[in-house]
Amino acid sequence: MTPAPHPRDVLFAGERAFPVLPVVDHYAGSEKLMRKALTLQGEMGPVFDVTCDCEDGARAGAETEHAHMAASVIMSGDNRHQRVGARIHDITHPHWERDIDILIGTAGQRLAFLTLPKVRSAADARTQIQALRDTEQAHRIDTPIPVHVLIETHGALREVWEIAALERVESLDFGLMDFVSAHHGAIPGTAMTSPGQFSHPLIVRAKTEIAAAALANGVVPSHNVTTELSDTSLILADAQRARREFGYLRMWSIHPNQIRPIIEAMRPDFAEVEDAVEILFGAQDAGWGPTRHSGKLHDRASYRYYWTLLCRAHGTGMALPEEVRQRYFDPA
Repeated sequence: MTPAPHPRDVLFAGERAFPVLPVVDHYAGSEKLMRKALTLQGEMGPVFDVTCDCEDGARAGAETEHAHMAASVIMSGDNRHQRVGARIHDITHPHWERDIDILIGTAGQRLAFLTLPKVRSAADARTQIQALRDTEQAHRIDTPIPVHVLIETHGALREVWEIAALERVESLDFGLMDFVSAHHGAIPGTAMTSPGQFSHPLIVRAKTEIAAAALANGVVPSHNVTTELSDTSLILADAQRARREFGYLRMWSIHPNQIRPIIEAMRPDFAEVEDAVEILFGAQDAGWGPTRHSGKLHDRASYRYYWTLLCRAHGTGMALPEEVRQRYFDPA
């Protein structure tokens, strides 16, 4: 008997496919920290991304050397899971186009994504994305590289829905520190840390608007870093609030200590994952028509929810039954 179609093929037909990304985006600015992060990624698996930072990580005057170094790390054997991206300079910096040329020319075939910081408008994002596409064409990169856009200016927040709708944008990232600084002291410094970052009205407005725009356009909302580096309970609490109260599905980290607590916070409830497995198995076996589970009716609307939940569980490294892996996540 011909098996029923895979959920990714039947549940989102005609819609923009929602990206399935690791729940942690780990930033590293030096070669030592990049390779340390890749060693950890090799041990843990592709449950977090690594971003080679060519903006804040690059020493003034050494931008070219830094970009070449980052490209070499991406191309190295340490990059076992092909989940390494890079952040370039912002559009006002004279080196941003050179960043793109170096990264794409050397590592375009293995670059997981490119992050654009400090865009001031949708027009800024379009300009940099078009430069990326032109450079891909020049270097014969056939598959467009996904773009992550940092929302950290007044203009970017004003046009966040337009930015989220741009082609191949797969993540909107909130830049809390720069956003607070852009308010010229009107927002207190306490809003850069908890609990202020979750309670100040202007920060709450920004976070909710970014998450809403991202999710409505099939884009992953990515939460800002927490400044806590050692107390894992506080890191966990920040990540849980980002996920449960603000709808963020991904979060930045800047220290290896932050990675595991964020993964734990973003991981779905195990009982709900068990329900998802039973519901999806029954639905697939029934050809994706309506089914009953525990006395409740389910159809494609709820199947979409449970499929997304199962993808999140898999992406966080949660232990899943062997049949789940065979049906849904093993390469064909």
